Amino acid sequence: MSADDMEQIVSLAKRRGFIFQSSEIYGGLASTYDYGPYGVELRRNVKEAWWRENVRERDDMVGLDAAILMDPEVWVASGHVEGFNDPLVECKNCHQRFRADHVEGKACPECSGELTEARQFNLMFKTTLGPVEEEGSIAYLRPETAQGIFVNFANVQTTTRRKPPFGIAQIGKAFRNEITTGNFIFRMREFEQMEIEFFVPPEEGLSWHAHWKEARLAWFERFGVNPRKLRMRDHDPEELAHYSQGTSDIEYEFPFGWGEIEGVAHRGDFDLRQHQEHSGKPLTYFDPEKNEHYLPHVIEPSVGVDRALLTFLVDAYEEEEVRDEKRTVLRLHKDLAPIKVAVLPLSRNEKLVPKAREVLDIVRGNGAWFVEYDDAQSIGRRYRRQDEIGTPLCVTVDFQTVEEDNAVTIRDRDTMEQIRVPISNLLTSLSDQLS
Repeated sequence: MSADDMEQIVSLAKRRGFIFQSSEIYGGLASTYDYGPYGVELRRNVKEAWWRENVRERDDMVGLDAAILMDPEVWVASGHVEGFNDPLVECKNCHQRFRADHVEGKACPECSGELTEARQFNLMFKTTLGPVEEEGSIAYLRPETAQGIFVNFANVQTTTRRKPPFGIAQIGKAFRNEITTGNFIFRMREFEQMEIEFFVPPEEGLSWHAHWKEARLAWFERFGVNPRKLRMRDHDPEELAHYSQGTSDIEYEFPFGWGEIEGVAHRGDFDLRQHQEHSGKPLTYFDPEKNEHYLPHVIEPSVGVDRALLTFLVDAYEEEEVRDEKRTVLRLHKDLAPIKVAVLPLSRNEKLVPKAREVLDIVRGNGAWFVEYDDAQSIGRRYRRQDEIGTPLCVTVDFQTVEEDNAVTIRDRDTMEQIRVPISNLLTSLSDQLS
């Protein structure tokens, strides 16, 4: 895929109501996006697929939803206040700012003006608590969801009576005042994370790190991502954070090149130890079998909702020739597709519409699928529209339905094959095809 392909995907995302530029009528706010009607559903389905596999289908995982605002001392303990910085340079002419490691030489890449010396720039967004802005009221929007899990480790472990190895999973918003954003929703200042902190006995850290690397790569493949466009990259020792005992990135080959979509890190006991020291509260686990206290080590699989969604969107996008016409189709996994079934009368005819509405009520009454009704424009145009939003199945009501057999046609998105099914068997047939 090329940069032009990326432009096509961005165009489709807006045209079909997946993703809009935030505040667009005011000129747009850079690197912030709003999810439209189909984007909301796709986003919900991505999160549900992650939660189902990592929480509901495991007996060693529980969930958490921690607050975005936390005591500022949390970020001191975690090292974010002191160390969450990027080197920044500014152009003296156009006043644009750039990461120092993204600029070669002393000239501005935009206007060739002179650049300032690099200075450290903290990536956390500051805010204030209470009605008066003063030093003591400073707080931060969290730059990651992980710390909310670490400070709740003792609460969760005690109330659930879990014994390591066990994990705590969380989905939530995070905020980073990134200097360099771009590539659509790949890098933004406001984003959502799906994170697991998996607590293990220290001696089991390496084996669990290997387990989660394999499991997380398999998740993307399970939901249809082309394995040839995925790779696992292990960090070299000089790349590792000071606390890391091993970090690996799952990368996907986007039109703009390889990009990280998930990290799997072996964080050791750094986080629990830091919060134990700064808070003065014990965060050890007592093992009754060994009769000893220890700080668990942590394995952290962390994936961005937006990057995962972009991966699924890019990987599903396809253009093909059908009867000398170009067909654009999103071959999204059926579990991820925003609309599962579209009910379409052959035309907006007074005989067909009531029957189509009756079929719609039957399908929607199942309660398991998001169903859409559409009777505007020709049936061919409506099929193409459903192809572009990734709808796996279309149910068409025609004159044969109302005049002869009380049956409908089910059209498959990927093969475009059609089968005739009695309305009495429709739910069973749809369930079989969507399972």
